[in-house]
Amino acid sequence: MPELSFHIAQAEVEPYAITPQMIFKLRLTNTGPEKIHSVALRAQIQIEAPRRGYSATEQEQLRDLFGEPERWGQTLKTFLWTHASTIVPPFEGSTDVNLPVPCTFDFNVAATKYFAGLADDDIPVCVQFSGTVFYTEDGGPLQVTPIPWDKEVHFRVPVQLWKKLMDTYYPGVAWLCLERHAFEQLYRYKVERGIPTWEQALESLLRQVQEEVKS
Repeated sequence: MPELSFHIAQAEVEPYAITPQMIFKLRLTNTGPEKIHSVALRAQIQIEAPRRGYSATEQEQLRDLFGEPERWGQTLKTFLWTHASTIVPPFEGSTDVNLPVPCTFDFNVAATKYFAGLADDDIPVCVQFSGTVFYTEDGGPLQVTPIPWDKEVHFRVPVQLWKKLMDTYYPGVAWLCLERHAFEQLYRYKVERGIPTWEQALESLLRQVQEEVKS
């Protein structure tokens, strides 16, 4: 039966995908004599937030996610980033494959809030592997076995790599998903006042709020 091990050498930006993706450069090694015909590989990627330190500025930026820093002993926990999958082609011994990791700039997603709140350094992640291995042994029939649930790799993703990824796909902009009723109210506000852009509409609302606070 195959005994697979996993190693992530590095992560990089995929510049030509339809949606933002990182690429994890992954090496699979089988220590047994089997010929691997393919692997339907799945990965669950967790952000290990407690495994790094945070500056005062980062703590302020992450209040929306973890609350006040005094409570981080209870709120700062490992949480899900995303899921990824790929098909590994035939190999014997070891092989290198690209694992595409989908990313989003949606600030309703906890991982996006986390990445955007960091200034520098690395993001500690745990990649937990699962899936199915198709193999033959000594020229015998094709066999199938699952990847054990204990297969995981710890890795650190540079914060600047995530920022580079978002600058590649969304240069100079950010986007926010609104519930439809909130969008319709903002749209009416924009049209009734003849405001040409969404940015100017939001800036107008913010000015009104600031003036009300001052008065």
